[in-house]
Amino acid sequence: MSVALRLELDPSWEIGARPAPARRDWMDATPESFANRCLPLTIANAHGWELLNPVRFVATWTGGAATDDVVVLGQDERRPPLAVSHFGSGILTFRLPGRISTSPGHDLWLQGPVNRPKPHIQGLTGIVETDWSPFGITMNWRFTTPGATVAFEPGEPFAHLFPMPRGLIENVEPARSDYDAGAPDHAEHRAWAESRNAFLGDLKREGSAAREAGWQRDYTRGPAEPVTPPHRTRLRPKPFAD
Repeated sequence: MSVALRLELDPSWEIGARPAPARRDWMDATPESFANRCLPLTIANAHGWELLNPVRFVATWTGGAATDDVVVLGQDERRPPLAVSHFGSGILTFRLPGRISTSPGHDLWLQGPVNRPKPHIQGLTGIVETDWSPFGITMNWRFTTPGATVAFEPGEPFAHLFPMPRGLIENVEPARSDYDAGAPDHAEHRAWAESRNAFLGDLKREGSAAREAGWQRDYTRGPAEPVTPPHRTRLRPKPFAD
């Protein structure tokens, strides 16, 4: 079943929107780009869509709780500012000029860009019932360092979003039990743990098979038997259609 995600924004604000990419600059910069081998990371990176800042600006938080304690400078004066201080308490607010809607029964998960750390400020996460709400949406960031100044560059993601079915969490039945290493149904995990320990030990030895392989690919290879939905090693959200 397909799920609608409709983005209706004032075009004069020139806010970009794109499928979230799987790669990150900091991941590429790790030795031999090893962070890109982490499939849970790359799938999470691409799990949704990003909204892009149209023009460079800087914001400073004095450390106070008043709205004028966050000062925003450098936005395009031809239109109302995208980023403002609205709530106080060191919060920077992006006001989306328009509406986002989803299919009936689906909420919108809205947060800061996934796995994109930004010094001195943190994107906040919200869940909005966008299948019925006619109200505006804001993407909020909270400063973490009093006195800090941060810059948002043109084309920099300021929000990450994706639809999710309402009621998902309410339908989860969490359970907890003690792990029994000798239990028959833990044999597969036990074998993997032994293999992992052996591999990590061999990594320290020059000329070992582990050193030559560099990393294990068990999770990337997926299950021995097919599962439904199928195991995925790549996620490619569709671009927004005009």
